[in-house]
Amino acid sequence: MMCAHRWLAAGAVAIAMANPAQAAWPERPITLIIPAAPGGTTDTSARLIADKLSAKLGQQVIVENRAGAAGIIGAQALARARPDGYTLLMGNIGPNAINYALYKTLPYKPADFSPVTLVISVPNVLVVNAASPSRSVAELLAQIRQDPSKVSFGSSGAGQSPHLSAEMFKQRAGIPGTHVAYKGAGPAVAALLGQQFTFMIDNLPSSMPYIQSGKLRALAVTSAQRLAELPDVPTMAEAGVKDMVVTAWFGLVAPAGTPPDVIDTLYAATRDVVRSPEISERFRAMGGQAGGNTPAEFAAFIDQERGRWKSIVDAAGLAQEQ
Repeated sequence: MMCAHRWLAAGAVAIAMANPAQAAWPERPITLIIPAAPGGTTDTSARLIADKLSAKLGQQVIVENRAGAAGIIGAQALARARPDGYTLLMGNIGPNAINYALYKTLPYKPADFSPVTLVISVPNVLVVNAASPSRSVAELLAQIRQDPSKVSFGSSGAGQSPHLSAEMFKQRAGIPGTHVAYKGAGPAVAALLGQQFTFMIDNLPSSMPYIQSGKLRALAVTSAQRLAELPDVPTMAEAGVKDMVVTAWFGLVAPAGTPPDVIDTLYAATRDVVRSPEISERFRAMGGQAGGNTPAEFAAFIDQERGRWKSIVDAAGLAQEQ
């Protein structure tokens, strides 16, 4: 009987070693790839949840910025990673939705990813430097039409929601404007603070501190209703720009083939973190709303977003070769 018990125990160990997916997860640190530069909403929201996830999962979550190429560099890194749950991506509307319409060829495809859950969704905000003469959307449009050749707008990168939101703004308002792309929201905001372009439509969290400090002036938000955090700032509709509701979103994504039990553990931990009073309040202060939907719901949402942004990219004639 003792020999039989030893044989069974040895067999169980051998099976666990042959199939690591059945072993306890996580057993070592997890890398969370940020497909953007420090300072933007992707980076800020990821860093807010990383420490909390580390405590929940019992292993360190290491944030790693891999910026550039409209989020393609970071998304490609995830697509090439082993599907073991130890490499994740803070996905967002750019690399995981807009890019499929914007670029004719990409080094990854939707099937390369397993969505985990939405972390945060935020409206965008139309901002100008505080030294700008424009104090409303109407005044900005008048300024642009007075001398169209001098109009430019910045963004956190080609294909990101700030870029496409500005293109939508141009379409709706019938104005020109040269796009100036930066490697992340941080550099783009810094350039606007330096008055290097006319206006920007930014994810609200990366511009919020500068709006509150008076260094940037918010002219309109892309939400359907005014925000409690910026009660005096009108919506785009109230400012006279119709059909201009845009929500940027950010969420955890794993490589395709990641074991379902790992995805479920990640989902449950992340949901608890983002819906905790501390983090949900931090998100509200940024002008955002906490996520926490199921992997299936997040996957369906991303599918819908790909279709929605394809129509916008096609209307603007922005599709290009990668």
